[in-house]
Amino acid sequence: MRFIITAQPSADNKTAEQQPGFDAELFKAYMRFNEEMHLAGILVASEGLNPAAPGARITVANGKRVVVDGPFAESKELVGGFYLIEVGSLEEAIGWALRAPSGFGADDILEVRQLTGAGDLPPEIVRLIAEAAPTWSAAAWFSGNA
Repeated sequence: MRFIITAQPSADNKTAEQQPGFDAELFKAYMRFNEEMHLAGILVASEGLNPAAPGARITVANGKRVVVDGPFAESKELVGGFYLIEVGSLEEAIGWALRAPSGFGADDILEVRQLTGAGDLPPEIVRLIAEAAPTWSAAAWFSGNA
């Protein structure tokens, strides 16, 4: 099963401007955690999201996609990064999330969510996906052959 663990600041966290300077040891703790998950064979991807980089929030208005102000209404809504892992259960994913370092402020709250794979969908939906997107749906990560 694949899970995404998203990271965001808590509502009472200091803003980025109030955070102390870069902490090399804390950064290394994050990288050691990535290495540990990689060596365990569960890490699919791990990225931080740059809060200073341009972005956009897209919504639907009158049945069409439109760009709205943002990408984020408030800093507490900013997703600071994510881990994409492949493990055997929600409990295992939670176990890894509990081991994640903290301290940068953009990851006070970790949310663990299971991703949808072919095995989670009714056969008719899987058939429609294969019909509409044959090469994408044949990918090992979607078909369950990873």
